[in-house]
Amino acid sequence: MTAIVSVIFFSLLLMGMPIGFVLGVTSLAAILKIGIPNLMSIIPSRFYSGCDLFPLMAMPLFILAGEIMNKTDISNRLVHFSTILIGHIRGGLANVNILASVFFAGITGSAVADTAAIGTMLIPAMERAGYDRGFSAAITAASSCIGPIIPPSTVMVIYGAFMGVSISGLFAAGIIPGLLMAPILMAITYQTAKKKNYPKADKRASLSEFFEAGKHSLLALLMPIIILGGILTGVFTPTEAGAVAVFYGLLIGFFVYRNLKIRDLWEILAKMTHTTAIVFLILATASILSWLLAAEQIPQKVASLVLSVTMNKYLVLLFINLFLLFVGCFMDQTAALIVLGPVLAPLAIKIGVHPLQFGMIMCLNLVIGLTTPPLGACLFTCCSVAKISIEEITKPILPLILGLIIVLLIVTFVPSVSMFIPKLLGFVQ
Repeated sequence: MTAIVSVIFFSLLLMGMPIGFVLGVTSLAAILKIGIPNLMSIIPSRFYSGCDLFPLMAMPLFILAGEIMNKTDISNRLVHFSTILIGHIRGGLANVNILASVFFAGITGSAVADTAAIGTMLIPAMERAGYDRGFSAAITAASSCIGPIIPPSTVMVIYGAFMGVSISGLFAAGIIPGLLMAPILMAITYQTAKKKNYPKADKRASLSEFFEAGKHSLLALLMPIIILGGILTGVFTPTEAGAVAVFYGLLIGFFVYRNLKIRDLWEILAKMTHTTAIVFLILATASILSWLLAAEQIPQKVASLVLSVTMNKYLVLLFINLFLLFVGCFMDQTAALIVLGPVLAPLAIKIGVHPLQFGMIMCLNLVIGLTTPPLGACLFTCCSVAKISIEEITKPILPLILGLIIVLLIVTFVPSVSMFIPKLLGFVQ
């Protein structure tokens, strides 16, 4: 069954069929191959149960909060504050792009949303300042990977809900890796800026300019502190945090900045519904396939196969990383989490990797996949904004992808990087 399912899956994927339908058709083919007609009756129940998980309610709420904050001009304020902080460094606007992604990560939790919001503003500005259009798009795509790693994160919500891993613990595990991504990307950007003589601000911002920019950005910067602080201290659950984030965004938009109108809510809700519907269709169909894989004991067979080759923990982890990086080039991250999580997590746990650490390894791998050719979603978003081809962004983004892979290897082989804060907060005994 495994061979036939694999052939059908990759054939449909290469033909360009949407991933939600690919998973549904592949599941149907697997059931027909098994040859037990009664199994057809499980499709509706598994389709429904794939979305019927309470923790998943957090995902549309965080998406909605991000859309609200986008509409309230938060991105402009964060970019201005980032410019005040580091605009004087060589390649200032490129580094502003990275720092803005760090700030924005605590609001949306989505790489594509980060790419669209910051890229629309900074890619044209960087081009006007003298940056190559390909490099401007590349740094936007690469820095957007920070979004799903620094909490809140919709990717972690999905992984935690389906794999039975603490979402709060995953949020805690993502803080240090997410913050580590920024300086590594900045170091690569600085070297590129020196080599190509990219511009910087004429002078360092004054203290008064810093406080003025900080005052205008304070409410935006408080949002991730409120959300993450509430989750990690146990004041509210991740799902409740999503509701708090929506309320906070509405409060700021309607009563503080006063740039959010009642008529804007229709567009905001439509965008949230569209994004959520796509993700939930993938979750529902992936749930059917993951159930079939479990019923056929595919996870156990994969674990036995790999461990028959080597019992070395580091070699197994290296194999998993290479496999996930390859998958991330072609497969939607949500589908990959649901289908491959139940297959690879037991293998990782068997060799002594903590579930929280493996969750972080898997999320980081698949997030990097958003920037890798040929099918990275962030690449296509940036190419659309910058009006360039995939070929034009591929060369400048390769060193940045290498930097992200360095972070991945550090997280993989130095467990304390992702496990320090969860242990500190009691998520790990």
